Amino acid sequence: MADTPEIPNATDPFEKMVAISIAALAVALSLISNKGDNAKTDAIIQTNEASNQWARYQSKSIKGALAHVEGDLLARLQPAPQATDIPAQIEKLKGEQARYDADEKEITALAKAAQASATTASTINDRCDLGSLAIQIGIVLASVSILSRWKALWLVSLALGIAGAIIGATAFFL
Repeated sequence: MADTPEIPNATDPFEKMVAISIAALAVALSLISNKGDNAKTDAIIQTNEASNQWARYQSKSIKGALAHVEGDLLARLQPAPQATDIPAQIEKLKGEQARYDADEKEITALAKAAQASATTASTINDRCDLGSLAIQIGIVLASVSILSRWKALWLVSLALGIAGAIIGATAFFL
């Protein structure tokens, strides 16, 4: 075990303060990154749901158009003497067309709700990404401040880290 490197201890109070601030920023980074990853997944799922609903809408729209065309053709044709069910068939097709129209309205509402959820999740992800970026830069600057022993750089790193944490925290309230 003589080959294992020794872990340096922070003996200087400045090094201890910077190390603690790096640890705190790392915790904030992990929370915000996790929230962003979850929001990204939600955005993808909701976008897929919206696409599925719009495909369903298109299906109902096509079926409704076909019912309308078939009913229109039946109404314009000269019925054969033995064909007594044509008026009933026309009414049935009108009912189907009305049902498809109602379904389209319901599907539109579902698709728009899924799109809105996807937009919100995407906004959350964008805020988390921006907050994470600021925190990561803050951590790097704090690490450099230990090496350079430049307190002003550490204060800049804290400002960036706190700004990133605030930006990321706003994502939790969307």
